[in-house]
Amino acid sequence: MHKIPIITKMTIEIKHTPLMVLGTSSGAGKSLIATAICRYLKRKGEQPIPFKGQNMSNNAWVDMKGREMAYSQALQSWSAGLEPCAEMNPVLLKPKGDCTSEVIHLGKSVGTSKAINYYEDWFDQGWEAIKKGLAILLKKDGRMILEGAGSPVEVNLQHKDLTNLKLAKFLNANCILVADIERGGVFAQIIGTIALMKPDEKRLIKGIIINRFRGDKTLFESGVTWIEKETGIPVLGILPWLKEIFPPEDSLDLLERKQINKSAEIEIAIIKLPRISNFSDLDPFFSDSSIQMRWVEPGQELGEPDVLIIPGSKQTIKDLKILNKSGLSNQIKDYAKNGGNVFGICGGLQMLGKSLEDPHQQESINELSSFLNIGMNILPIKTTFGEIKHTSQRKERVSWPNSQHIKGFEMHYGESYLINNKDSYIISLFKNSNLGWVIEKEDKSFIGGTYLHGIFENDEWRMQWINKIRQNKGLKKVNAHEEKNHDKREKLLDLLTDAFEENINMNLLIK
Repeated sequence: MHKIPIITKMTIEIKHTPLMVLGTSSGAGKSLIATAICRYLKRKGEQPIPFKGQNMSNNAWVDMKGREMAYSQALQSWSAGLEPCAEMNPVLLKPKGDCTSEVIHLGKSVGTSKAINYYEDWFDQGWEAIKKGLAILLKKDGRMILEGAGSPVEVNLQHKDLTNLKLAKFLNANCILVADIERGGVFAQIIGTIALMKPDEKRLIKGIIINRFRGDKTLFESGVTWIEKETGIPVLGILPWLKEIFPPEDSLDLLERKQINKSAEIEIAIIKLPRISNFSDLDPFFSDSSIQMRWVEPGQELGEPDVLIIPGSKQTIKDLKILNKSGLSNQIKDYAKNGGNVFGICGGLQMLGKSLEDPHQQESINELSSFLNIGMNILPIKTTFGEIKHTSQRKERVSWPNSQHIKGFEMHYGESYLINNKDSYIISLFKNSNLGWVIEKEDKSFIGGTYLHGIFENDEWRMQWINKIRQNKGLKKVNAHEEKNHDKREKLLDLLTDAFEENINMNLLIK
C-alpha cells in the first residue's frame, strides 16, 4: 500500500501497485499491450483503470461529458469494461502542422503551442492536469494501467517528460519495457534504453516483453537468456506478430494496415489526408469481408472505386490546398460528376462545400492566409470556423438512407449551412440540425457527409448505406444478420488478450 500527495493538501492511498507499459521507441506496441493487460486483469477478477498522462494524437474520442480524449485510451477503457472518461488521458496534444499543437487538458481545449515552447509554457499546467486526473481515478477500487509515450529516455527532453518515468516514480509503478523486434536491433533497443536510466528508474523495470516476433520462438531462446543476464530483468515473454487486424495506434501506422479481401464485392477508397484525424471512424469496414479498403494519397490516381470517403482532418484548409495542388480535388470532382458516390466526415464534409471561411484563423497557415477558401463545390454548403469548439455525444434520428435513431459524437470548430435551403433535392440527414446533408441523384449515386464521428458504428445504418452502393452496382442487399460492430470489437479484444495470455507470464507483477 502506497500513499502519494496527489494535489495540495490531499493524499490518496494506492491499494494496488500500478502497472506501467513503457516502450523502447514510439510504435513499439505499448498501446495494444496496455489494452491486452486491461482485459487480462478483468478476466482475473480485478478492475483495471487505463491511464496515459499525455498523448499526442488526432485520433480522438468524446466522453459522456463532451470532453476529448485519445481514442487509444477509450479502447483501453472498453477493454477494461469501463466507460471512457477524459481523466484517463488528461493531456492530449493534437498536431496542427507547422510544429504546432492544440493543447487539451482534462478534455477541454486550453490553447495552442509551438513545439519549441511547449515544455516551458505548459509543463506545470500539464502536470497539474495529470494529478487531477489521477485524483479522480484513484478513488476507484482498481489497479492503474499506465501507458508511456515514445521512449522514456529521450535525454534532451527527460527533465520535462510528463508521462514516462516521472509518472512511474510518482506512483511507484511496476514497469514493463516493450521492444519491437520487427524493427530490428532489439538488443540495442533494450540495453540502450536501460543504460540511459538512472538507478532509481531502472529499479522500476520489472519485466521485458519482446513484441512482434515472426517465426519459431525457440530460435530466440538464447537471446532471452542473454537479455536477462545482461540486464538482470526477466523477459516476461515473446508476443508473436498478430495477423488479426487491430486498430492502428496513430496515422503513422495507417499505410501498414493492408487489407486484401479476395471475396470483396465493393471497393471503398479513402483519401489519406496529410493531417487525417479520427481514422477510427473507418474501423467497422476493415473487418467486413465483402469490402476492400484502399488508401489514396495526394499524387496518386483515384481510380473508380464504388464509393469514396473523405475522413476528418485536423487542418481542413491546409489539407484541401494539398488536394488542390496535387490534382486530387479535380479527380474527386470528376468522379462525383460521373456518378461516383462520395461521403465526407467532419473536415471531409467541409471540403465538399462551396467555401470555407476562417475569420478567427483557427485553420490559417499564417496571418497572410486568405480569409475565404474555395471548396470542391459539389455540395451546396458553406463553412465558417468559429472560436468555440463543439464537442458532445449525440443521439439523433437520421432520415437517410432510411429513418432510424443513431449515435455518435461531434468535435469541430467549423459550422456549416446550406447555401440555398429551398432546393428540394438536398436531404438534411438530421431534423433541425446542421450535422449533415446528402444529395441523391437520378442515377441513385450520392454526395453527402456528416459531422457525426462514429456514424459507421451504427450497424443498421451502415448496412443501409452499404446497400445503397450495392444496389447501384447491381448486387443483392446484405441482411442485418451480420455480426454487430460492438461484438466484433469485443472479439478482437479477446483475440488480442488470448495471444497475450498464452505468451506472456504476468504472475511476477500482479501478486
